[in-house]
Amino acid sequence: MAERVTPVMERALSRRRLLKSAGALVISFSLAACSRGEKQTAPPAGSPAAKAPASPTPASAVVATPTPWIPTNAVRSAIDDKSLDGWLAIAPDGTVTVYCGKVELGTGVRTALAQIVAEELSVPFERVEMVMGDTAATPDQGYTAGSKTLQVAGPVLQRAAAQAYALLLDLAAERLGAPKDQLVAEDGVIRVAGNDAAKVSYGELIGGKQFQQALREDVTVKPADQHRVVGQSIPRVDLPGKITGKPSYVQDLRLPGMLHGRVIRPAAIGARLLEVDESSVKDIPTLVKVVRNGNFLGVVAEREEDAIKAAKQLKATWEQVENLPAMEALRDFILSQPIAQDKEVARQGDVEAALAGAAVRLEATYQVPYQMHGSIGPSCAVADVRDGEATVYSSTQGVYPLRGALAQLLGLPEEKVRVIHVEGAGCYGHNGFDDVAADAALLSQAVGKPVRVQWMRHDEHGWEPKGPAMVIQVSGGLDGQGNVVAWDYAVWTPTHSTRPGKQAGNLLAGQLVDPPAPPAKNSNTGGDRNANHNYAFPNNRIIAHWLASSPLRQSALRSLGAFANVNAVEGFMDELAAAAKIDPVAFRLKYLTDPRAIDVLKAAAEKAGWESRPSPNPANGSGDVVRGRGVAYAQYEGEYAYVAAVAEVEVNRQSGEIRVPRVVVAHDCGIIVNPDGLKNQIEGNVIQGVSRMLKERVTFDRARVTSLDWSSYPILTFPEVPEVEIVLIDRPDQSPLGAGEPAISPVGASIANAFFDATGVRLREIPFTPDRVKAALA
Repeated sequence: MAERVTPVMERALSRRRLLKSAGALVISFSLAACSRGEKQTAPPAGSPAAKAPASPTPASAVVATPTPWIPTNAVRSAIDDKSLDGWLAIAPDGTVTVYCGKVELGTGVRTALAQIVAEELSVPFERVEMVMGDTAATPDQGYTAGSKTLQVAGPVLQRAAAQAYALLLDLAAERLGAPKDQLVAEDGVIRVAGNDAAKVSYGELIGGKQFQQALREDVTVKPADQHRVVGQSIPRVDLPGKITGKPSYVQDLRLPGMLHGRVIRPAAIGARLLEVDESSVKDIPTLVKVVRNGNFLGVVAEREEDAIKAAKQLKATWEQVENLPAMEALRDFILSQPIAQDKEVARQGDVEAALAGAAVRLEATYQVPYQMHGSIGPSCAVADVRDGEATVYSSTQGVYPLRGALAQLLGLPEEKVRVIHVEGAGCYGHNGFDDVAADAALLSQAVGKPVRVQWMRHDEHGWEPKGPAMVIQVSGGLDGQGNVVAWDYAVWTPTHSTRPGKQAGNLLAGQLVDPPAPPAKNSNTGGDRNANHNYAFPNNRIIAHWLASSPLRQSALRSLGAFANVNAVEGFMDELAAAAKIDPVAFRLKYLTDPRAIDVLKAAAEKAGWESRPSPNPANGSGDVVRGRGVAYAQYEGEYAYVAAVAEVEVNRQSGEIRVPRVVVAHDCGIIVNPDGLKNQIEGNVIQGVSRMLKERVTFDRARVTSLDWSSYPILTFPEVPEVEIVLIDRPDQSPLGAGEPAISPVGASIANAFFDATGVRLREIPFTPDRVKAALA
C-alpha cells in the first residue's frame, strides 16, 4: 500500500483558525493560481462548428461572462460520442479543446479532468481547455452526480487522449521519417531522440483537422509511474475569477435586452390559484407582464427590484389546503405509509433462528428528517425563448435531461432547445437549479425576451426538493463470546431522485401549469444506498420498504440514502460493540475482510491517536462538559471509495450543545488525480456532515414548509468548523473513484458514536439539537 499524506498548503495560520477569526466569507487560495492567465479559446478551425447560432442569442452578445468557458462559440453541428472527434480537438496553436458532458459544480473536476488529458497527451496543463455541459457542443453523459465524474468521465477522456497521442505519433513518424520507438513527446512537441532539430508540434501535425477515427476501447494508457501531471496539486482553474470578483456564476450573467422575473408560489403545498388582481401592481413603473398559466404565477419587469416588488405586492387568492402530516408524528406517518415495493437487498443464513438463539439481542430505531441542500446563493437561471427556439443558461447537473424536460414544458422539439451549464452556488444533489430554469423559460416564452429569474431565500428554502426523511429499524444478536450471530435491517424510504429526467412533470413549474405536465415516472433509487454493509456476518438480512410517495417534494441530497443508512449501520455496530464490551475499532476489524477497508480504518485510528477501550468513556465523571471519541467506516455504495472517520466531541450537559473540535478522515478512492482537490472535497464533506448531524432539519406545519431562512434552518458557522486531519491512501494501480460524497456519511455516524462515548446515552434521531440532547440526558 502506498500511503501519501499531502498538506493542502503550508500555512502559519490554520484554515480553522482563519475561518474562526473571520466575520464574513473567507476563501483560501494559492497566489500561484491567480498568476496564471485565463483565456477563452474558440474551437479549432476545421472542427465541426456550426456557422449559424443555435438560438436567438447571438454569440457576439455583450455578456458579463460568468466564466471564461461559457461555450457560446462552441456550437458543433454534430456530436458523436462514438468518435474521437466528439471528445477532443487540437488547434493550429496546439491548444487542446476537450468536450465533456459532465459539469463543474465547485468540486474541481474541470481541473482534474484537464490533468488527465494533459497527462496522456504530454502537453502542458495550461494548454488544455475544457468545454463542459452544453447540449450544442458536448456529448450526453447524463448527470454530474453520485461521485461519478472522475470515475466515469475520467477513463473516457483518458482513452480519447491516449488514442489521439498514438495517432500523433504515427503522423510524426511519417513526417520525421523515424520509427515510433525513437520518438519522444513533451510539451506538445514530438522530436527524434538525440536529434533536437528533428521535431514537429501537434498543431503542425493535425491542428484544425479532424482525427476521423472511432473512439476505441483497446488503447494503451500511460503507466502510473510515468505520471507528471496526474497526482499533482495543480491549483483549480475556476478559482482565480471567483476570488478576484470576476463574473463567475449564472447569477452574474446579463444578456442584451434581458428582463427580470419572479414567481409567486402557492400559499400551501398543493393549493390551487383562485384569483389574481393585476391592478394591484399597476403602479410599478417597469412592470412588463403578469404571467399566469394555471397555478403558475409570475411577474416580469425591466428592473429586478421592480420584479421583487411586484411579486410581493401582487394580490392573489389561493385555495386553503392542509395536505401535510403533523411534523411531530413524522416517524409514525412514515411507518404507516403505503409501500410501493418491498425489496430484499441482501440475505445470508437464517436470521430469525439466529436471533432467537442469541445470548444478547438488541433493537434500535433510527430516524433522519427532511433536510435541505442549503445552497448559500439562491438558484438562478437565464432563458431566451423566442421564434420557436430556446437557449437556457443553468447550473443544472444534467444539461441533456433538463433540455428534454424544458422542451416538453415549452412545447418545442428537443433539437430547438439548447441548455448551457454555467456555474452556480455550490450544491451536492438536486436543489432548485432545474426548477428556476423552467421558471425563466416560461416567463421568457410569455414575453418573447430573455428573462433572468433568481429565487429569493424563501423560494429556495420553501420549494427546493428536499433530502427525504427516513426511518430505519435494526435488530442484532450476540453469542456468549460477544460475536455477532445475526443482523436484521429494514429501511423505510421514498425514492431519492425526482430529477427532471426529460420529464416536465418533475419540474415545479411543470406541476403548476394548465394542463399539468404528465406525471413523472420515477424509479425507486438511492434510499437503500449503503443499507447493506461490508461486514462478514453469518446471518444477515437487509430489506428496503419503498414508500409510494412523500409529503414533501423530495430528491437527491449529498450521498442520498447513505447518510441515514451509514448512521444506522455504524451506530448499531457501536451498540453491539458496547454490549460485547469490545473496543469499537477492534470490533469492526473482526468482521472486515477487504484489505482496503482494513487499511482505511487502521489509518484513521492511528492518525487520531485512538485509545483502545470499550465505550462509553469510563473517565467521564459528572462535570458539566464531557468528552468522547467515535469511529465509523463505510465503503460508498458498497463498491466504491473507502472512508473511515474519527470524531472528537465535547458535550455540555447543561446547555445541551455539542461541539466537534476535531475530525480525522482516512480516504481511499484509488488513484489520486489532484491531492489538494481531493482534500477540498473531504473537508467539505466533514463540514456538511457535522452541520447535518447537529443542526439541520426542515420544519413544516400542515400546509407548508416553515423553515424559510437561516434562523429557522441553521447551518454550521465558521467558528464551529472542526480541525480536519486527512490521510490520503493513494493507489496508482487502481481506477479513480469519486470523492464528492463518500466521506459525509461516516463523519456523521462518528459524531453519534462519539456522543455515546462521552455520555453513555445513545441518540438515534438527527439532528442532535440542544433540546434533544438535554431531553436524552435527563
